[in-house]
Amino acid sequence: MVDSTLVQKTAEVVAMTSRVVLDALVPLIEDLSQDIPESERYRRLLSTLRALFPSDAAALLRLDGETLVPLAIDGLSSDTLGRRFLVRDHPRFARILARPEPTRFPAHSSLPDPYDGLVKHAGAHLEVHDCLGSPLFIGGRPWGVLTLDALDPARFDGIDMASLQAFLSLTAATVSVAERIDRLARTGEAERQRAEVYRQASGPRRREMIGSSAPQKHLLEEIGIVASSDLTVLITGETGVGKELVASEIHARSPRADRPLVSLNCAALPDTLVESELFGHVRGAFSGASSDRRGKFELADGGTLFLDEVGELPLGVQAKLLRVLQNGQLQRIGSDSEHRVDVRLIAATNRDLAEEVRGGRFRADLYHRLSVYPLVVPPLRERGRDILLLAGYFLEENRSRLGLSGLRLSADAQAALLAYRWPGNVRELEHLIGRSALKALAGHRERPRILTLTAADFGIGDTASVAPPAPPASDAPAAVGLREAVTAYERTLVLDALARNQQNWASTARELGIDRANLNRLARRLGLK
Repeated sequence: MVDSTLVQKTAEVVAMTSRVVLDALVPLIEDLSQDIPESERYRRLLSTLRALFPSDAAALLRLDGETLVPLAIDGLSSDTLGRRFLVRDHPRFARILARPEPTRFPAHSSLPDPYDGLVKHAGAHLEVHDCLGSPLFIGGRPWGVLTLDALDPARFDGIDMASLQAFLSLTAATVSVAERIDRLARTGEAERQRAEVYRQASGPRRREMIGSSAPQKHLLEEIGIVASSDLTVLITGETGVGKELVASEIHARSPRADRPLVSLNCAALPDTLVESELFGHVRGAFSGASSDRRGKFELADGGTLFLDEVGELPLGVQAKLLRVLQNGQLQRIGSDSEHRVDVRLIAATNRDLAEEVRGGRFRADLYHRLSVYPLVVPPLRERGRDILLLAGYFLEENRSRLGLSGLRLSADAQAALLAYRWPGNVRELEHLIGRSALKALAGHRERPRILTLTAADFGIGDTASVAPPAPPASDAPAAVGLREAVTAYERTLVLDALARNQQNWASTARELGIDRANLNRLARRLGLK
């Protein structure tokens, strides 16, 4: 009698569990036939996962070469989406991918957990104690991983593996549907082939355009529109927003992706060498020309030429550049013969070229030839929480560089990053993360396994921008020596000139009447670089 009662109770529990699982899975199954955004589809998936298998955090990561890229998270810090986990640097991920079935790590496992310190509502150094992960296979190939983490070391003791396997199968189906929808949205097989060629040619070092804010999505849409054409593109935006990255993305999505992308910073060369760099020269054309040399246009033949700081080109060179753009023909310096080139031109500037035209410093015909398709890169301060995604990307880079198990942001550090105005944009954020991580690490007597950066490590507070120090409030002369007074005057002079020239160092050097190299040395001495 006892045995039959036990069997009946067990059957009732199994039936009840099955109904709970089925009730949770039905909405996800219905989602498979719905046209919903990929991010929302994956968010619902993780939300259901945590409801069925209670945990403190869950994540879905796609395998991109040797790197795991987070696509969706639930219960983890926002900056996790910006991180890129190189599998060989994270042994837990490597072990999960090495086995076809789910892997659970014991609480006493010595393998570092990549999510330590990233679980929301946990202390900065509180480590994950129960970790469960499983590879996802699409078409028989590893696509990525699904992970569950808990702060309680015994959280997954009673997990129903059959239910988990059912959920993993549904996850694979969801991913497969999402990817199929994405493929149908593409323009065709030719574009897929170009993307594959670019992926193979670019290698693992290429940086991606990270961000999900409305301005960033709009920029990516514009890039997608113009990339497949041969139109000349003029990229504008403040210093440090990533104009060169935009040019690289346009080339990568273009039919020329398997051909070279050649770059030239027009402000980094003396006026006398710019023409030679662009068009090349023959032996004996000028003093020091000991042999024939191809210019950037010839090197980029069949591909893309990116001219950064194009507003710095001398007027004489502008006229020759216009001729090449009009008929595709150029002459090397000192040569009478012409060369024909097939080059797609992308130019970038942080200056207002329309204003430069009105001031007679830039040719109107060249301006209109360059700005066939203008793209404006938004400043970082307008991109909202993209700041944290980018911070996550730079944190992971520095974690690997410094040999740390974890590099995290405290809550006040995240708030400080979001409140700051970022006059130097993404480049300033990258340098700030690297500098602060190095200084914070040096401040520990014993090397920590997980390093958490706080707002104090950044030293940016709630400042709205970088500005010169205010003069003393008192009318009495400040008690400073001659050297300090001269330094303060130099700093104010350079900052004012930079402001008038939209932070362009080459133009600032010309206004101040000094060589750019000397200005760079002066800026470093004054602490401006």
